[in-house]
Amino acid sequence: MTTHTLSVLVENKPGVLARVSGLFSRRGFNIDSLAVGETENADVSRITIVVNADASPLEQVTKQLNKLVNVLKIVELEQNASVQRELLLVKVRADRPVRSQVLETVQLFRARVVDVAPDALTIEATGTAEKLDALIRDLEPYGIKEMVQSGMVAIGRGSRSITTGPALRAAS
Repeated sequence: MTTHTLSVLVENKPGVLARVSGLFSRRGFNIDSLAVGETENADVSRITIVVNADASPLEQVTKQLNKLVNVLKIVELEQNASVQRELLLVKVRADRPVRSQVLETVQLFRARVVDVAPDALTIEATGTAEKLDALIRDLEPYGIKEMVQSGMVAIGRGSRSITTGPALRAAS
């Protein structure tokens, strides 16, 4: 099995996300990451789905997705042809004796502190899953109090866009 990142453009209507994710679960796929939000067109949302699957069964799911009324376009984003990022918020124990070490780690990963308390720092970081995993590993010795990580969002590299074209303009 290999990891696939799908960018699915859908009409921005209630229930569409449930139908799209339900199609994956009915076919026995586990979604590793799911992120959804409006595009530059308020009538269109982009769902970024990361799934581990063999190519043939994934192709069948993609064909079934295309049959859903609210699905406008599906594109598989290759890792080297797209920009892929996740967001991490992590609250770390950082009392006075270790605070400077935690801040040094934050700088190394080009992250930033977004909240300061007497005994903790909340850190925001964006990047690939590998970068965020490495940051978490480096912060674990200080004591992670709480953390949340978004699903991956991705967009193709270069000037080409998947949100243009006659099919999308007609749906808007």
